[in-house]
Amino acid sequence: MSGIDFTCNQFTGEIPPEIGKLSHIHALNLSHNNFSGAIPTTFSNLTQLDSLDLSYNNLKGKIPSQLVELNSLTVFSVAQNDLSGKTPDRKGQFATFEASSYEGNPLLCGSPLNNSCNEIGSHLPAPDGPVNQEGDSWLDMDAFYWSFIASYLTILLGIVLVLYINPYWRRTWSTSLKCA
Repeated sequence: MSGIDFTCNQFTGEIPPEIGKLSHIHALNLSHNNFSGAIPTTFSNLTQLDSLDLSYNNLKGKIPSQLVELNSLTVFSVAQNDLSGKTPDRKGQFATFEASSYEGNPLLCGSPLNNSCNEIGSHLPAPDGPVNQEGDSWLDMDAFYWSFIASYLTILLGIVLVLYINPYWRRTWSTSLKCA
């Protein structure tokens, strides 16, 4: 097999790491899908690979540093994903790839990109901060619960205060409780 082209197939989920066992392929194009997760480190086993295109997906995490071992690679693109961290070292074939191979990943840094890793690191959230396990949500559940409790107590105290101040309503309230 000389290549695999799964462009524009609306695939979802993580890229199967088993693709890294296909050691005789020369081209792998998984662009324009909805793949998520990390780039499998097993891709470093694709030693005969000439072209690797993972652009226009939802890939996250770092670009595996092991990919610099792909000495035959002439085309490489991870553009328009959500990758972060430092770009692979500029050695071997990776010294030939331009910034366009990495564009559309605002949290990537290092050469050949114009942003240094020190600048990017200062804008990242603290790694030990809370992580939203339920996915991206516009509603912060802790804030919701606290505001609900505060609203409930405010209404309850308002009713008690009105009954304490107004004797007519207090009598009406106590009479309605006796009849029930």
